[in-house]
Amino acid sequence: MKPITFSASPYTIDNIQLFKGADQAVVRKLLAPCPIMHVAAGRPLNPGGRALYIVLSGALSVAADARMGMADGNINKVLPGESAGEQSVLDEEANLTAITALEDSDVLAIDAETVWKLIDESNGTARNLLRLLSFRVRAANAQLRRRQKVGEFYRQMSMVDGLTGLYNRAWLNELLPPMVGQAHGTEQPLSLIMVDLDHFKKFNDSHGHLAGDQALRAAAQAISNALRPSDFAVRYGGEEMLVLLPDTGADVAVVVAERLCDRIRQSVIFHDMRLPMPHITASLGVASLTEGQDEQALIACADAALYRSKEAGRNRVTAA
Repeated sequence: MKPITFSASPYTIDNIQLFKGADQAVVRKLLAPCPIMHVAAGRPLNPGGRALYIVLSGALSVAADARMGMADGNINKVLPGESAGEQSVLDEEANLTAITALEDSDVLAIDAETVWKLIDESNGTARNLLRLLSFRVRAANAQLRRRQKVGEFYRQMSMVDGLTGLYNRAWLNELLPPMVGQAHGTEQPLSLIMVDLDHFKKFNDSHGHLAGDQALRAAAQAISNALRPSDFAVRYGGEEMLVLLPDTGADVAVVVAERLCDRIRQSVIFHDMRLPMPHITASLGVASLTEGQDEQALIACADAALYRSKEAGRNRVTAA
């Protein structure tokens, strides 16, 4: 069907948001030759060029073009009296949005040259366009903030061990180096405790992997409950856990480790008293940062102390 012009159509500018309060005579004159396209439901508008589109009847959906890396799954619905494509006119770029008719629609197409004439000759149109773009910028900023919050949430989730709720190795790899650097720079102490559950493979074989998982959770809970808000607990791998103690020297770190050892020994694995009550113990190694030491050397020192705890009979604390 050949498009008809706006002047030959029964439509008026009364309900078009962009022209509210504008000089109607000027607007009608400039819109008179603009074509009205009839777009069947489900069909794309395929704009391609630089033009502003106003829905006169029906409804359109507008989505960012994935080819430009802008697709985000969000679809904007454009209703009668509303417009789309303003940005392509203002930044003089081709319209790279995917516009589709949600139902049979009549759409007024205003080419870029006419849009600029409307802006130049109708102050009301210019004000309305500025107001519209300001609203869209605010909406885009709000959406960006929401995405940033969601992204930060998932980043935090990726740093937490799903079984124990402790931080994981990814968190440790990201945060320990700057913590060590800060400790060296400020000459403040930093201590580290390695924790390993004793005979954990035997525990799993005897009680099953579900009981083993519950034992890990119980140990993690015991550790978390015994730490200060400024301390950090990490699941290092398997049945190994690691505790970081900022601003803590060797003597205090040993006291903390002894408390952790005792809390793990007393931890309740099954709260249901009808179930058997297996118990767990842990071997711990303590190390404090020394001059010139990096994070790998600090972990190695704590790990060596942990090994000596195991050699001495387990269920105990050894300092490096």
